[in-house]
Amino acid sequence: MFRNVFGRNPAEEGGEADSGDAQPPPVPSGTVSGVATGSGFDPTGLERAAKAARELDSSRNAREALAVVKEQERTKQAESRAKAAELEAYSRQLELEKVGKQAEENRQTLAKQAEQNAQLEVYKDKLERKRNEDNLRQQLEANRYLADENRQKEEESVARQEAIRRKTVEYEAELRQGTEIAKVRAEAEGRIAQERANHDLHVNSATVAARENRRTVLESIRLAGTTMGEGLKELLADKQRLATGVGAVSALALGVYGARAATGVFGRFVEARLGKPSLVRETSRLSPMAVARHPIQGARQIGKRLTHKTDTTGEGALSGIILHDDLEARLKRLAVATANAKRNRAPYRNVLLHGPPGTGKTLFAKSLAKHSGLEYAIMTGGDVAPLGRDAVTELHKVFDWAQTSRKGLLLFIDEADAFLRSRSNVEMSEELRSALNAFLYRTGESSDRYMVVFASNAPELF
Repeated sequence: MFRNVFGRNPAEEGGEADSGDAQPPPVPSGTVSGVATGSGFDPTGLERAAKAARELDSSRNAREALAVVKEQERTKQAESRAKAAELEAYSRQLELEKVGKQAEENRQTLAKQAEQNAQLEVYKDKLERKRNEDNLRQQLEANRYLADENRQKEEESVARQEAIRRKTVEYEAELRQGTEIAKVRAEAEGRIAQERANHDLHVNSATVAARENRRTVLESIRLAGTTMGEGLKELLADKQRLATGVGAVSALALGVYGARAATGVFGRFVEARLGKPSLVRETSRLSPMAVARHPIQGARQIGKRLTHKTDTTGEGALSGIILHDDLEARLKRLAVATANAKRNRAPYRNVLLHGPPGTGKTLFAKSLAKHSGLEYAIMTGGDVAPLGRDAVTELHKVFDWAQTSRKGLLLFIDEADAFLRSRSNVEMSEELRSALNAFLYRTGESSDRYMVVFASNAPELF
């Protein structure tokens, strides 16, 4: 043990032991094998302790060992205090946690209590509202009942008053009717009596008036016959005067009928040049009347026409229209062919566009006319049938009007299947059949003045 503390064995300092184990002290007299033989006390341990104490005191490292022991003792005491402080901190932490848990429980208890109070208040408010609604409903029902009762009483009162008034009016009407009947009867009896008294006077007056009227009529007829006979005799006796009269009457009749025919022809010419036919609903063609009615819009359209260039590629006619590739290619070829026909003054091709509503048939027709340098006009096939026998005349007006276009006209006929049907259709009227024949006559050959674009949702009806 001392080797561990001081670094060497104290037996080595006294020279009593070598590098091996220390020799045990001599056994005093009166002992056997280290056991007291007298009173039973063994002093060997005390001796060894005393010897160790002497060796410790005589050692040069005794103070350092004591200092180390003190330091170890202080360290143990510090550790004990640290452990005590840790235990105290742990106990305080437990107390804080306990206080926190208790506070949390108190908070939850308060929240639960507040929630229960809120639910209780809501329930009370709900009950109060329901009670108020029930009271209001009962009050409304009572008011409605009172109103119905009052209205019923008023209706009964009005009905009674109306019955009294009706009876009064009927009674007054009966009295008035009796009075009138009596008055009329009295007047009739008076007139009858007067007529009976004046019958002879009236008969004589009528006879005299009839005889005078007959004499006047006979004299008028005799005078007119005499005058006409003398005039006709003089006219037949003078041949030159007879020829002049016949010529004047003939010239007058010819002038009247000629003026009527000239007025009709001039009116149709003015209508074809200045106006538009009644079948045309929309057109881009400018007329003097349209320019005079809307000068700003007319001047703008004239400026656009002066700066417009014919599109020979067909791209502009399809701008803003989304189509399938094959259909787009076909319509582009059609636009190019129309533009080339316009440029070379060749006859135009008539076209049929068919498809469901809203697929862009009208839009394409307008765009084709615009980018080909043509004017366009839009009419509807449904407007032809209601015209009846006037349909033929109106169709001729449309095509005569189209012939006068200087730039060329694209005539777009929407819902063309409304009147352009097979002539074998038994349901077609005679007026519509005549209109179809007139249309086929005007479109039988291609024209360099106009092209016709048909639009239909049912092409199988053509």
